Formats: sequence, C-alpha cells, structure tokens
Amino acid sequence: MKNTLFVLSVLIFMVACKNESKEQPSKSQIALNYPETKKVDTVDTYFGTEVKDPYRWLEDDRSEETGKWVETQNKTTFGYLENIPFREDLKKRLSDLWNYEKVGSPFKEGDYTYFYKNDGLQNQYVIYRFKSDGDEPEVFLDPNTFSEDGTTSLGSVSFSKDGKLVAYAISEGGSDWRKIIIKNAETKEVIEDTLIDVKFSGMSWKGSEGFYYSSYDKPKGSELSAKTDQHKVYYHKLGTKQKEDELIFGGTPEQKHRYIGGGVTEDDRYLIISASISTSGNKLFIKDLTKPNSELVTILDHTDSDTYIIENVGSKLYLVTNLNAPNQKIVTVDAANPTPENWKDFIPETENVLSPGTGGGYFFAEYMVDAVSKVLQYDYDGKLIREVKLPGVGSANGFGAKKEEKELYYSFTNYKTPSSIYKYNITDGTSELYRKPKIDFNPDNYESKQVFYTSKDGTKVPMIITYKKGIELNGKNPTLLYGYGGFNISLTPSFSIGNAVWMEQGGIFAVPNLRGGGEYGKKWHVAGTKMQKQNVFDDFIAAAEYLIENKYTSSDYLAIRGGSNGGLLVGATMTQRPDLMKVALPAVGVLDMLRYHTFTAGAGWAYDYGTAEDDKEMFEYLKGYSPVHNVKEGIEYPATLVTTGDHDDRVVPAHSFKFAAQLQDKQTGENPTLIRIETNAGHGAGTPVSKTIEQFADVFGFTLYNMGYEVLPEKVTDDIKG
Repeated sequence: MKNTLFVLSVLIFMVACKNESKEQPSKSQIALNYPETKKVDTVDTYFGTEVKDPYRWLEDDRSEETGKWVETQNKTTFGYLENIPFREDLKKRLSDLWNYEKVGSPFKEGDYTYFYKNDGLQNQYVIYRFKSDGDEPEVFLDPNTFSEDGTTSLGSVSFSKDGKLVAYAISEGGSDWRKIIIKNAETKEVIEDTLIDVKFSGMSWKGSEGFYYSSYDKPKGSELSAKTDQHKVYYHKLGTKQKEDELIFGGTPEQKHRYIGGGVTEDDRYLIISASISTSGNKLFIKDLTKPNSELVTILDHTDSDTYIIENVGSKLYLVTNLNAPNQKIVTVDAANPTPENWKDFIPETENVLSPGTGGGYFFAEYMVDAVSKVLQYDYDGKLIREVKLPGVGSANGFGAKKEEKELYYSFTNYKTPSSIYKYNITDGTSELYRKPKIDFNPDNYESKQVFYTSKDGTKVPMIITYKKGIELNGKNPTLLYGYGGFNISLTPSFSIGNAVWMEQGGIFAVPNLRGGGEYGKKWHVAGTKMQKQNVFDDFIAAAEYLIENKYTSSDYLAIRGGSNGGLLVGATMTQRPDLMKVALPAVGVLDMLRYHTFTAGAGWAYDYGTAEDDKEMFEYLKGYSPVHNVKEGIEYPATLVTTGDHDDRVVPAHSFKFAAQLQDKQTGENPTLIRIETNAGHGAGTPVSKTIEQFADVFGFTLYNMGYEVLPEKVTDDIKG
C-alpha cells in the first residue's frame, strides 16, 4: 500500500431543513504517513501446509525494535486523531457527563458497612465505610493514591469472617499479575509482607488464620506474553513468609490445570476446589476443614459441566450445575457421598438460564428471559416464595447477602437507564429506591426495543436497539453495532456513559445476543464454538443486514465494535464482509487464530476455538477465518481503528500489532488503518477514568469523522432545527 494516504472526509449535513438532501462540502484532508513495518521470513508448517508469519518479530514485547514500532504507530495515529475537528468537543461532553457521583451497593463486613464510590472523574473508585446509619462515611481504601497516573488499580477485596482483617489485590499497568496486601481492617495498618506474582485469583479466608489464593509459577520469558498453564492453589498462613505458603492443589503433571480456585464455605467448614483445563467445564473437590488432615474428596472427576457449590447447611451441599441441564439447575447432596448419582433436584432446570444467589436464608433464582432479568425467591426447602418485582425491563444484579441479613441491595439498569440501587426487604419482598444517580442524561428521551432477526441458517437471534426518540429511519443514522459471542458470556442490558454520548449525537446503539454467548444456555454457547464458530460471524453479519434493511442505517453509517473475543468478531466480520460497514473497531482482539494458544493462558480458550495443532480440519477451519491470515491484497477495507494496551497479558498486543501491519500493507483505497496503543494499560479492567474518556473520544471521533461528519451530528441537527 502507498506510504502516504489522504483521507477525505466526504459529506456533511449542510441543509436548511432535514428533508433536503446532503450537499457536497469543501473537503478537508488529513495526511497519513504509515511507518514502515519490516517483514521477516518466518514460516510455520501445519499438516504439510506452509503459513507465512512476516510480522512474527512483533510478538517480542521486550524488544527495543517492537517498542520503537509502537512509538511510531502511536505518533501516526494520534497525529490523525488530533486533527479530527470535534475530538475535543467529544472529550468535553464525555467528561461533563461522566462527572457525577457513582455509588455501589453497600455490603457488611464485621461492624462496618462498606461501599464503593467515585465522586465523578476520579480515576479509580474509593472504598468508604460507616458503622451506623447516619454516621459520616470515612475513606477506607483509596486506589487513587496507589500511583500518580492512576494506572495502579484495585482488584479483588476479601475480608476475614469477623471483618477484622482484609486482603486486597492490586494491578500495576493493567496487568493480570497481582500483588496482595494484607491489613488490619480496623486500624487500616499493613500487617504482612506483600504477596507477589499472583494471577487469576481471589482470596478466601479460613477464619482469621489465613487465606487461599491461586497463581502460576513466574514464566521464564516475558511475564506479559510467555505461556502460563499450570495453575496452583496455595494457603497463606498469617505470620509466615510467602515462600512458606502451603501448596494445596495443582503443580504435578497428572494434575495440570490452567485455572484453579479455592474457596471456603461461609460457615468455615469446607474448602472447595474447582479445577479447569479450559474456560468451560471444571472438576470439583471438597475438603472438611473441621477434621485435621482430611483428604480432598472428589465430587466431579471430569470437566463435562460447569458446577459449583453455592451454599451448605451442615453437610448438606447445594450445587449449581449444567450437567445434563444446559440452562442450569440447583441440586442437593450430602458431603459424605457427593458424586452425581446422589444428587437430587432442588430448583429444576427451566427453559430460561439460571444464575442464582443466596441471602438472608433464601435462594434468589435470577433467570435470563431473552437476555432480560427475572428473579424468583425460594426458601431452603425449595418452596417458591415470590417473584421479585423489578423496577423495569433490564438487568438486575446483586441478589446476595450473608445468611443473617434481613435486607440486601441490588442494582438495576438497562441501555438507557443509569444503574440505580434498590434496598430489598428479604422477609416481605418489598423494594425501595436506595440511591439514584444525579446525571445529566434523561432516559425518557430515549427508547430501547428488542427485535428478533433471522441468521444465515434460519436461527432466530435477539437484538436490543436503543436510540433517541423521534429519529427518522432513513438509513442515515450513525450506528454502532456491538457484539461478543463467546465463552458462554451473556450481554444483558446495561448503561454506558460512552454509549449515552453516542446516542446524544443521534447515534443508534445495537447489541445482538449472538451464538457463543450464554443467553440461551449451554446449547447456545456450543453452537458458536470450534467448527461452528462461523455461526457467530453469520449472526453478526445478519444483525448488520437487519439494521440496513430496516433503514436504521446503511453501510455508509455503520460501525462495528467488540473487544477481546469481540475483537475477533470484528476482525473476522470486516475481512469477510468489508462492504458491509464504514468503520471497524476491533479492541484487544484475538486476531491470530493459529498462535493464540501459545501466549499466557491462551491455551485455556481451546474449548471455544480449538487449536491449529488439533488436526488438519481444525487448522484449516481456523486459518479460514483468522483475521491476521485473511487480509487480502486489492480489497478496500473499512476505516479501521485497532485498539490495544501494551500491558495486556490476557490477549497479548501482538495480535493487534500483526493485524494492523497486515491491513496497512494491503489496504486499497482511501480508508485509514490505524492502531491506538495505550501505554501502561492492559486488557481493560482498572483502566483509569481519564484514559477511558480519551479512548471513547478517539473511537467515536474516528468513527463519526469517517462517516463524513465535520461537526458532531447533534450540532448539525441543532443547525437544521434553527
């Protein structure tokens, strides 16, 4: 591709009334000088087929050469973004709308009630606490003090059973590697040495004596990209050094598991170990902590299901499982004989997917009904007490509390409604509004509706479309189509400040519930995995076609966006149907499907993807849609802004580097192909608010500019109305 590209921002609304057609404005130009990306002669052979990998050198995240490439790419990208005429307007509106107090649901630990709060534009949420209603809350933990630039963030937080001790994890630069700090919760004083090299772990206390956590051995190569696939559970006893921590599970060749977690039941009686080879399916073990030197007892010795213990009453265990129940159910069994042949149904499987919680001596069975929440309350005998009346149609979360509590707090949100907190009386089933955010956004001005469209093979797929009331379905509305479609993850309605700003500009936000997700249970998930992964892309393409056919938008005003597995979705869709959209926004994407499993914990994703080493058929299938391997010469791809973080050790940035290099080399036509690499940032969790606002401004600015706007669409509408 030519080294210099002039991107023409084409058409702009310059009309006296909205019924007139667009006129051709004077065209502005932004010069683009792509950095040269060298090619190497690396060739891999799979089942007799040679595959070139000319940008293999970009996988070395520690090399000076890769660092310089990142620097020069960012210089090019930000040189372009800084010339978008309304970039600062977007940033200001995002900052203004973001600047409201956000408060999380309260939770009780010991003598205190805790809650998370962000005053508005703080980079990280602060934990506050109080003893009695009416007390002035005090700051308990302020992650904004962890680092000057806000890039050191707070991860999981775990209190001892009596609430007097706390362990919390921190992430530096967005990495999945964590450090654990232990404090006296009452005095807030650090009482132990910091634990290091912890990854993919919670902390589960055994009384106040110590806690269980998980990690990998530190890799010999780069800690941000080298393979880590031998997870282990340790027990840290207070007053001892980390090197003395007891290995509880994992670490032997016959017990090689990529993800292992250890948790203690609320009554401190049992240790539960869950061990997985991949992101789906787990073995399950139990250990009686009341008996000295007791052995781990096997509950499940295979990974054919996702099963976990949600509750126990003495030796009676309550398990959530999708074993022979794709939509999940709850079963009971005695800990003395816990294997599946002894299970008894407690809350049977239904046609809707179950995600239960417990609190105040009850079970709360939350169901997804076409991706929308429905909650039923049961007692410990399995008797239905009531359906919880929710504030509206959307997503309810947080139906959990300790057994002795009389009330709990849950949040409710949807695509047009900022999250509010409700206090629920567990005994009489009444809800009252506890906290509603004061935000400069009126949900009444927007509408959100669910439609069902038909995918390529005839499957009906739901999609929720949200937009400002009164928009004209004329095919000219800027539209953001967002998807994921993998790993049994469900996209349920939730409010986003960024998407609110998008909709304020007259933009449409559409979210389909693609196969590969969990919205309709295990069958829906499996239908988007391995040799059926193309179903996910077909579902996404069909969603775009629905929006175009029904005049919500057109290809000139359609952008597709997704992150991680959703980045793969965008990469595959734009290489298969480059004509379908104007803008593509793959974020932290899994884009090299032949090598993804060779980095960090990527091998654990094989349940969803399969690997190129499985067999010839799987290799050819992966190569057939792998975005890095399907960028072709002579094709005009949509305007593309690839985004990633240089500290992303979940989906290593080499995926994005190689994909951007391929696009810059082979793109035909005038659409820009840029990569925005956030430095000192990871896969997304814990990203400072300041960086998040900048990212949204750049992504939305790039999108609207390449749809032809010289000023924000809302400004155009105001001019038209005036």
